[in-house]
Amino acid sequence: MSRSLFALLFLLLFLSCAAPQEPPPAPPPTTAVDSTTIDSAGAHAFGQTIYVPAYSHIYYQNHRRVINLATTLSIRNTDEKTPLTIMAVRYYDSEGNLVRHYIEQPVVLKPMASKAYVVEVDDTSGGSGANFIVEWGSDQPVTQPVVEAVMISTASTQGISFVTTGRVLTDRLAEHAE
Repeated sequence: MSRSLFALLFLLLFLSCAAPQEPPPAPPPTTAVDSTTIDSAGAHAFGQTIYVPAYSHIYYQNHRRVINLATTLSIRNTDEKTPLTIMAVRYYDSEGNLVRHYIEQPVVLKPMASKAYVVEVDDTSGGSGANFIVEWGSDQPVTQPVVEAVMISTASTQGISFVTTGRVLTDRLAEHAE
């Protein structure tokens, strides 16, 4: 990679370390369930459909110059006692077309276990607007899993990486377990 790219990446890293202005505190996340509202941070669920942004490449300098990225989708069961089942992991491109299914049959994720699905650095089929849809379920209420994508690229001694967090599209929520 060129020196100007590394200088740009270094400048972006340096600027991102500057003290940001704090926005006003946001209200706690909520999820509507049967006309009641609960705090989703403490909720237990029977299942969810989760959207996770991903990037097979990002642009720098202009729309013709790109950095290819390897993407790791991470699904983490945060429940200490109960397994959950991953029912679908689908990867879509920037146009919304299905690129691939990552699992052919459900995968059981033990308590506190995690599973990773990888899009290799040279696979640019997703484009800059790629995404995953993850569907999971359980026959009993479990704490909601953490679902994230980690994008990374390295060259020589330089690298770039960032994380995106999954967003719940649909929920099958249970009562709070205290």
